[in-house]
Amino acid sequence: MTSYATTAARRPARPRTAAAAVRALIFAVALGAAGRPAAAQQPADAPPPADPADVASIDAIIAALYDVISGPAGQARDWDRFRSLFVPGARLIPVAVPRDGGPARTRMASVERYIARSGPIMLERGFFEREISRKVERFGHIAHVFSTYASYWKEDDAEPFARGINSIQLMHDGDRWWVVTIFWDSERPGQPIPAEYLSGN
Repeated sequence: MTSYATTAARRPARPRTAAAAVRALIFAVALGAAGRPAAAQQPADAPPPADPADVASIDAIIAALYDVISGPAGQARDWDRFRSLFVPGARLIPVAVPRDGGPARTRMASVERYIARSGPIMLERGFFEREISRKVERFGHIAHVFSTYASYWKEDDAEPFARGINSIQLMHDGDRWWVVTIFWDSERPGQPIPAEYLSGN
């Protein structure tokens, strides 16, 4: 997400349609079996060197995260750039809520599993995600970013097919910023995004 859109109105939660389920397909269903233990996935090798501009600040690394996964159908993502943003052993964790009303659960993926499962879907269908609001807390070498997102099929779509919040944990090693975890949940009927997470950065 190279652009930061703002939300003019507090939209109600949209019904979970087939289109609204696409982000879950890309970021949850495509990740594999639910509840896979983190210990079952081995830490990746050292990531490729990062572009210093991508990891120089919180603003920079969040912008790089959204930018690197966004693109039209047929455009390959720069997955080495994506890898370079994460510490070895980082996790991407969506919340999954069964349609039958069962308890919510997590789906865990390593960076490599995310790339393997999500990359082909993004390449085939196109996918853009934009940050629309952000709240940041920082202490010492750690930072927590509550980043509200909107997901689109195409860059010029008027309305997103899904929205939600990415809870992003970051670490600064004294030299650069790293993504440690991305943990997210989607807006759904009965769970609208609170107004405080829809405006301002």
